[in-house]
Parts: sequence; structure tokens; C-alpha cells
Amino acid sequence: MLYQNYSNYLRQRYGEKVYKLPISLPVTCPNRDGSCGTNGCIFCGEIGAGYENLPAAMTVGMQIQTNKEHIAPKYKANKFIAYLQNFSNTYQSPAAFKDYMEQACLDDIVGVAVATRPDCVSDQHLAVMAEIRETKKVDVFLEMGLQTVNYHTLTKINRGHTLGEYIDAIMRAKKYRIETCAHVILNLPWDEPTDVIETAKILSALGIEQAKLHALYVVKNTKLAEWYQQGQVTLTTKEEYIERVITFLEYLHPDIIVQRLIGRAPEANTLFSNWQTGWWKIREEIERRMMERETYQGRLCDYLNGKAVRKYL
Repeated sequence: MLYQNYSNYLRQRYGEKVYKLPISLPVTCPNRDGSCGTNGCIFCGEIGAGYENLPAAMTVGMQIQTNKEHIAPKYKANKFIAYLQNFSNTYQSPAAFKDYMEQACLDDIVGVAVATRPDCVSDQHLAVMAEIRETKKVDVFLEMGLQTVNYHTLTKINRGHTLGEYIDAIMRAKKYRIETCAHVILNLPWDEPTDVIETAKILSALGIEQAKLHALYVVKNTKLAEWYQQGQVTLTTKEEYIERVITFLEYLHPDIIVQRLIGRAPEANTLFSNWQTGWWKIREEIERRMMERETYQGRLCDYLNGKAVRKYL
């Protein structure tokens, strides 16, 4: 096995195909409303990451039903994960958050995934997630953007938080037995291959359950777009991204589920996306090279549990 494929994992866990249904809530982000910043991350557009989402003005139930009607026959799925996707979905009161979580627990929903930032995760929000898991009998997943462990790069991309906040959120999520997923961008222009390795090591040491890999997009009308058009930033090549993904997987703990190797964004919203190559072609190239090299996820994950003293054990 090259890596822990997400779709295979879901099929094994739930006994059949499972599809994630994106949901928009009427929330924003502390990096937009002035709490820790006003312009957001340099790569994040006005609509956030929810390019395929329905309007947040629709109720959660309406969004789920509408998406199911489209997705169920197309992908032949009967079970679903409700994905509170856009912006920071725990950036609201625990009571309001609980109400939205409850609304998402409809028939055929086997899990609820919550996308947010590490500085928006309190014990009170985690307690809500644990309560929903127990009372509604659904799995709950906490998906948090980290992007990189390089704190200099985190400042450069205007994340508004550091690695410390991410570690804190993961450690507290574990107290509530909440499964976590880390979002990372492996081709940030200010990161070196050593940062890719260290990101894999930190995620492995923290014991996260899942990881989701992104390639950097240049979304229109963002600070990154301004820098890109002015020639102030140079993006890595497709070849470099593929090599970074393979390196990341080699150092990543073999038990961590990989939700995806590369994302996608609509051409109409971007100045640059995936080297004008289909995301599936890049994924296939990554897998082909891994097979040729006879490498796999976790091959170089030998650094945990006191590597230097193993000769004495």
C-alpha cells in the first residue's frame, strides 16, 4: 500500500462508500473581523474555501438534502459526512455551534466534520463535539488548518496564529477523544524541503488521525495574487510539489489517513491552480513515482520513541 487512502478507509470503517457533503454556516474568521487580523491569510479569497458550497442563508438541513439529491445518484453513496467547511466553524458561541451540529445529524449522516482554526477551539466547543458524538451516535472530526510548522512562514502568510496554538488545540482535542485532521500546504514559497519533513514529523508526534494536503493556489483579489502579479513571489514547479508530497508521505506515520494529495479550485477564481493540470493527473503521477521507487507512507518514520537509545533496549 502506497499510503492510507481516505476513500478506502471510509469504506472499511462504514462498510460502504461514504461522501462528504459541504455545508456553509453564517460565520467568519478572527483573521478577518479584526480579532487577530482584518485581511485574512494571503491566499484566502473573499468566499473562503467553499467554492462548491451552497449559500449559508440556506438551513443546514436544506443544504444536506440538496447536496444529497445531487451526489447520491452520481456517486452511488448512501452514507454521508456533513462537512461544516467554510471559514472557521467554531468561531461562534458554544450554544450556537451545538445547534448547528444537531441540525447536521440527519438520516444517513454517519459523521460531522468541522473545519476551523486552532485559535478558535476551546474546551467548551470540544465538549459540544463530544456530546454530539455520544448523544447523536455519529463520528465527529475536527479539521484544522496548520499549513506549515515553519513559524516564519506562518507570519509571512498572515495566519494569525503560530505552531503553539495548533499543538494546544490538538492536545486538548485528545482529552475529548475528538479525531483530528491537519490541513497543510506543501509548496509554500518560503518553505524548504526540510520544512516539509518537519511538518510530517510534528503531525506524527502529535498523533493526529488524518492529514489533507493542498497545493498553493493564487486566488484572485488576494494579497498573494498581488505579489504574484508583481513578480514578488515565485511558486514551486509541479515536479517540486510531487517530490515534496512523496517526501512528506515517507516521513508521515503509517497509520495517519491521507484525505487527499492535492486539492482543486475553479479556474474562474484563480490566477494559478495546480499548474493548469488536472488534480487527478498529479495524484496519478505521485502514485506512479512512489511505485517506481518502491517507497510508501511511513518508510522514513523512524524518529519517534527515543531513536537514539534503541541500541540499549
